[in-house]
Amino acid sequence: MKKLSIALKTENLTKLYDKTVVVDHINLHVNKGEIVCLLGPNGAGKSTILKMLTTLLKPDEGTAFVNGYDIVKEQAEVRECISFAPQELVFYDELTALENLVFFGIMQGKQKKNLEREAKVILDRLGLIERTDKVKNFSGGMKRRLNLAINLIMDTEVLFLDEVTAGLDPQSQHTVWELLRELKNNHQTIILTTHDMNEAETLSDRVLILDEGKIIAEGTSESLKERFCDENTLEIVSDQKMIIQELNKQIESLDFVKNIVNNNDLKISIFFAGGIKNLVKILHQEIYSDLGEIKELNLRQSTLEDVFLILARRRLNQ
Repeated sequence: MKKLSIALKTENLTKLYDKTVVVDHINLHVNKGEIVCLLGPNGAGKSTILKMLTTLLKPDEGTAFVNGYDIVKEQAEVRECISFAPQELVFYDELTALENLVFFGIMQGKQKKNLEREAKVILDRLGLIERTDKVKNFSGGMKRRLNLAINLIMDTEVLFLDEVTAGLDPQSQHTVWELLRELKNNHQTIILTTHDMNEAETLSDRVLILDEGKIIAEGTSESLKERFCDENTLEIVSDQKMIIQELNKQIESLDFVKNIVNNNDLKISIFFAGGIKNLVKILHQEIYSDLGEIKELNLRQSTLEDVFLILARRRLNQ
């Protein structure tokens, strides 16, 4: 497989506020055409990293390169190839959505000739095409979609998104997800922050988990789950104590079963690796025919949220 070229890389990127380190010597890279998500609790440094990468903040140490341009020494060149949708909404309340997009497109240096047509396509995709009134009348979710639309009209190579779907209803959120996937398919590079674990797992090629200004884990959603929580949990509830006891004996020899916990006489939790295939093997132990009635059977597979919580607990316990 041909190695992708680098859209962004940082070198010991560091930021202090009042002598407190909020971004601590971050080294990361993003390939062109990737969607990379920054996850972390409030105060982990996610938004500060984006503000430095978009030249809004100057690092106290280190630097970064966007499309080969130094964020400290070549700020003008960096700004030409990026757009940034911050948590703070940036548009003009007294203009319509269409007028906002055309204005920001012109400011980006785009030709006015086809700008209105492009703006209408974007507004249509984000469910705003029929709103011809001033933006000050928009709901909070509509304003957040407009904030994204303004960045899309700029049509830059690298797009930074800070909590872009926060506050959106599920339908609007999925509309945004679909649009971001299309941008990726068109080789646009996207770096986003989110608190929505499902969003990160659904969209991202890679996830970076941050805490206290440091990257504490990095990888695909699947690799992170395999690394930090490679067990699935199967809970079985019966109405007979004997059934649970016999079930324990029957499955404890299976090599993929990592642990068995009897929560009480009528409930057992089985921790196992390997996913659905091994679940089938457990169920093939003739639970139903030999052990009688099973009242309840619940399977929960590992999620990115499990990884996040495991790492957060480790940090708290350190």
